[in-house]
Amino acid sequence: MTDELITAYIGLGSNLGSQHGDRARHLELALEALGSVGIVSQLSSIYETDAWDVPGKQPDYLNQVAALKTELGPRALVVAMLKIEANIGRVRTERYGARIIDLDVLLLGDVVLDETGVQIPHPRLHERAFVLVPLAEIAPDLVHPGSGVTIEELLGRVGSAGVRLARIGR
Repeated sequence: MTDELITAYIGLGSNLGSQHGDRARHLELALEALGSVGIVSQLSSIYETDAWDVPGKQPDYLNQVAALKTELGPRALVVAMLKIEANIGRVRTERYGARIIDLDVLLLGDVVLDETGVQIPHPRLHERAFVLVPLAEIAPDLVHPGSGVTIEELLGRVGSAGVRLARIGR
C-alpha cells in the first residue's frame, strides 16, 4: 500500500450469466466489490461488444470502465481484482474463454511495470476498442504513460467499430 490515493482505471467485462444473474448484474457485483479496495470516482456507460480475438463463438460482452482511487500498489491491486473475480464466480479454464466477470487493471497513475503476472499499462489496451471507448468517455485527455499519447488519440487509431451503447433496462 502507498500513503496516498492513486487513480487506477479498471476494465470490467462479462459475457456469461450465472447463479448471480445476468451480465449486467455481474458488472454491478464487481463495482460493489471495488469499494473494498478504493473509491469509484468515475464510471463509464455500459457498452456491448462482440467477443473479440477469442476462440470459437462466444456471447457478446458487456464492458465498462471505472476510475478507482486506491492506496494499493500494482501487485496488490491485481491480486485484489483476481480475488473479486473469484468471489463473483469466475473460474479460469481457458485463456480468452467466456467469463462471468473479467477485471483488468488498465492504468494505475503513471506506473509502467512489466513483471510476471503484473503488466501496467495493460499490454493490449492500445488495440482494444472495447476498453478504449468507455475509457475515452470518462478520461479522453488521460495520457497513456507508456506511449505519451492520449486515450482519445489511441481510440482514434483503432476506431470504435463493434462497440455500441448497451440497452439495459434501468
